[in-house]
Amino acid sequence: MSDEIRAEQLDDEKEHERLRKIVEEKMPPEEDIYDLAELFKTFGDSTRMRILFVLLESEACVCGLASVLNMTDSAISHQLRILKNNRLVKSRREGKSVYYSLADDHVRTIVSQGMDHVEE
Repeated sequence: MSDEIRAEQLDDEKEHERLRKIVEEKMPPEEDIYDLAELFKTFGDSTRMRILFVLLESEACVCGLASVLNMTDSAISHQLRILKNNRLVKSRREGKSVYYSLADDHVRTIVSQGMDHVEE
C-alpha cells in the first residue's frame, strides 16, 4: 500500500472519529428522536395541514372547519383527534360548542417555516 493511500485512510479514520464524538455529544436520546419523527409524520397529511392553515388564522369549531374545508364533521373530528394527541391543537368548550386553536406558537412557526421552505 502506498504512503499516499495510507495517509488518506488515516485522515478518513480521524474524520470518522471526530464525527463519532460530535454525534455522541449532540445526538438526542433515541426516545426524543422517535417523538420528533412522530411529530413530523403528523404534518405528513394534507388534510391535517389544511386544518392547521385554517387555525393559523382563527380558532374554529368542527362544523366551521368542515364547512370551509368542504369535509364531513366526522372526518374533521378524526383529524383533530390526531392533531390534539400530538399536542398541535388545543380545545376549549363554550356552552355546547368546542373550539379548536393552535396549541402554541411553536406550531405556527413550524408551519410557517415549512411553507417558506416549500416556496423557495
